[in-house]
Amino acid sequence: MPIPQLLVLFGSQTGTAQDVSERLGREARRRRLTCRVQALDSYPVGLQLKSPRFLFFFYCVTFGEYSFPCTSENFWRFIFRKSLPSTSLCQMDFAVLGLGDSSYAKYNFVAKKLHRRLLQLGGSALLPPCLGDDQHELGPDAAIDPWLRDLWVRVLELYPVPQGLTVIPAGVPLPSKFTLHFLQETPSTCSEEQRVASPDSQGPPSELQPFFAPMVSNRRVTGPLHFQDVRLIEFDITGSGISFVAGDVVLIQPSNSAAHIQQFCQVLGLNPDQSFLLQPRESGVPCPSRLPQPCSIWQLVSQYLDITSVPRRSFFELLACLSVHELERKKLLEFSSAQGQEELYEYCNRPRRTILEVLYDFPHTAGTIPPDYLLDLIPPIRPRAFSIASSLLAHPSRLQILMAVVQYQTRLKEPRRGLCTSWLASLDPGQVGPVQVPLWVRPGGLAFPKTPNTPVIMVGPGTGVAPFRAAIQERVAQGRTGNILFFGCRWQDQDFYWEEEWRGLERKGYLTLVTAFSREQEQKVYVQHRLREVGPLVWELLDHQGAYFYLAGNAKNMPADISEALISIFQEEGGLSSPDAAAYLARLQRALRFQTETWA
Repeated sequence: MPIPQLLVLFGSQTGTAQDVSERLGREARRRRLTCRVQALDSYPVGLQLKSPRFLFFFYCVTFGEYSFPCTSENFWRFIFRKSLPSTSLCQMDFAVLGLGDSSYAKYNFVAKKLHRRLLQLGGSALLPPCLGDDQHELGPDAAIDPWLRDLWVRVLELYPVPQGLTVIPAGVPLPSKFTLHFLQETPSTCSEEQRVASPDSQGPPSELQPFFAPMVSNRRVTGPLHFQDVRLIEFDITGSGISFVAGDVVLIQPSNSAAHIQQFCQVLGLNPDQSFLLQPRESGVPCPSRLPQPCSIWQLVSQYLDITSVPRRSFFELLACLSVHELERKKLLEFSSAQGQEELYEYCNRPRRTILEVLYDFPHTAGTIPPDYLLDLIPPIRPRAFSIASSLLAHPSRLQILMAVVQYQTRLKEPRRGLCTSWLASLDPGQVGPVQVPLWVRPGGLAFPKTPNTPVIMVGPGTGVAPFRAAIQERVAQGRTGNILFFGCRWQDQDFYWEEEWRGLERKGYLTLVTAFSREQEQKVYVQHRLREVGPLVWELLDHQGAYFYLAGNAKNMPADISEALISIFQEEGGLSSPDAAAYLARLQRALRFQTETWA
């Protein structure tokens, strides 16, 4: 029987999905299986389904509530075609691994749905689907570890290691994916212009071809007494070909700070100005598109290696293999084992310790890491998504975002800082020379009604108001009224974003504004309280005028509080029973008349 290629397809580019995919890939190579890891929408699934060969199929997905991951829309459209015969996957062995959050009503819905569909198409399931849960005290690994043990037993039963070979032991490092061929001539300096890869001007802006947008302004919009630094940042997108509508998001590719780059090079003993050519060990494997050829160590660390992210288990597994220091290797092996996950959580996840800080804690190991393993060891910097806070109809050739600078304290001495928000906040558009930020736009999770007379109810506390500013600007430019905005913040004089703009639209009759300033009275008042206060208006708009309801903001408690407030309104104003009120809300969701965009 021919040995198949193990294909790891992931439907989300979150850190957890990348970590699981990396672990699957390494374990497959240890069992002498060829392995490919790639995003679902980059794989020609339609062509491969017609191939008469065995194929392992893994699907790693992070799922929120009601929508499929945006990176796999094409795959889902294809796999659910009614024209696909029931024998389409009769030669496919597959296993589905889901990454979800049990706090959502439809926990791991995507993984369950995919598993059923693959069975319908004739696929053979190696195991029941694995349902990883972010809410578990040990995270998704609590479900993943035993599932993987059973999986590899099943794999070796069906496809044993070829005769004459054995499974490569866990402590032996596999060959690196890439080699760094250092050049003899080392530039004496590395200018900022050299450190930024030049984008290809052809084609629409994308992750592979971002548009380097000049930053026009970078202004703090919270008062001097407010604890949080929130910025309104504007970019010039003239000549970019970028177009967007209300509800779309902009993705921004950040860079590491100069201080962190220098610290990283110091602990690893690297020369930041040393140049190299990057070459894959296997034919057909592309080099990262963000890196120029030749590339310097400074460019690699600045643009690509996510050295300030919290390391995941696969990082410790590989670092243990590379360590030649007995005591450090023993600790690294403990962190990478299934039994050591609780201690790893206390050391790394709870205080949000970064890769750079871990390397400083293991100096003997860090100082001997072969440069060829840098891209295997450290994940790439992922782009960050921000709701677009402006409309092209109001601000032609401009794109604005409302951004809270992430900074918080853990038990570690140094404050934890968000990579992208701290980097953006540090940029000064008034400095000599242009400040350019690589970005591109994709559709977001909110879609606003096209019919002109449909009312829109928007609940956006804090920075959650950003997509609704874009929607209101767009609707006002089109002459549409019926815009109802519920906005909440702490203090009116400290974090009431765009107050003058809202008041002006109120006076002109374009906007109904309902505010909740939570700290300005003894009893805290939030947007859900204001919703209940105007319950008759909300019921009239939803039940009699066909209004759409939108919610954006923090995902912790607010979505549940808003849903509870709406169900209460449906009971009090519509006379519905509790089950009927919940069913009414569910119907609004199915009809896309209740939409949410929330984040942790």
